[in-house]
Amino acid sequence: MDQDIEVLARTIRRLTGIEIGYYKPNQLQRRLGNMMGRAGARTFAEYGRVLETDPDALAYFVDKFTINVSELFRNPEKFEQLRDHFLAPMLRRFGRLSIWSAGCSIGAEIYSVVMLMDQLDPRGTHRYLATDIDAAVLERARKGQYCDQDVRNVAPALMSRYFTREGSTWQVCDAIRSRVQFRRHDLLQDRFESGFHLILCRNVVIYFNDDAKSVLYRRFYEALVPGGALFVGGTERIPDAREIGFQTTMPFFYVRPDGQPGSRGAASLNQGTGLPARGAGVSGPSERHRRGTQ
Repeated sequence: MDQDIEVLARTIRRLTGIEIGYYKPNQLQRRLGNMMGRAGARTFAEYGRVLETDPDALAYFVDKFTINVSELFRNPEKFEQLRDHFLAPMLRRFGRLSIWSAGCSIGAEIYSVVMLMDQLDPRGTHRYLATDIDAAVLERARKGQYCDQDVRNVAPALMSRYFTREGSTWQVCDAIRSRVQFRRHDLLQDRFESGFHLILCRNVVIYFNDDAKSVLYRRFYEALVPGGALFVGGTERIPDAREIGFQTTMPFFYVRPDGQPGSRGAASLNQGTGLPARGAGVSGPSERHRRGTQ
């Protein structure tokens, strides 16, 4: 990584906790260049000083760098597959499920899953965890308010059951919202819980370099119970899925098989991230944050 960007990276890490060194270099410089231009900064050092002295510029950086774009039931056919081929069989097998939306953005995907689960098991007491690095977007997710574009893929029957119109927005009902625990979490720096039956991480790691992706996918594998599944985005695939231990039964779903040991090379869930040291080999690591692709 360029020395001037290294200095800016340290400033950003100190001010926001975001580790920009794990992003792909060409995408990182392009995104920083756009924000620097808006701030009137000509150099990385100058932009660092802007972020330190201008709260509005810092808030804008966090908002734009974490690109929070999502919608309910994105790729509807995939959610049909999720319901029929994963959630329904898991309910029969495990009973009570633990589900994690990693990099949840505005909460659209976790609410989509809760609605499916309510259809399948209306009396169930399942656990729903949704995490993101962006505290502001988590507040938006907790409110559960969406525009017409966000709900364009929601079936009419689900709209009438789970949403009410409030002015120009659609409000997710309290019965659905109250089931979700939202929490701030950095996928690249924080420890993972375990025991999940389903993990959704869709269009989140597309900006990460290959080293960071591999470590994250191994950690997701470790966080799943045997028989659990990882659901990724429509533009994502796991090149080393077989080496990690995953099985694939259909595109974008990766299953941890029964009777398989932990992933080779995976970091312990309770012993740090296993990611490259900050600034080490960062001509390649990348972090997430989202999400303008299908």
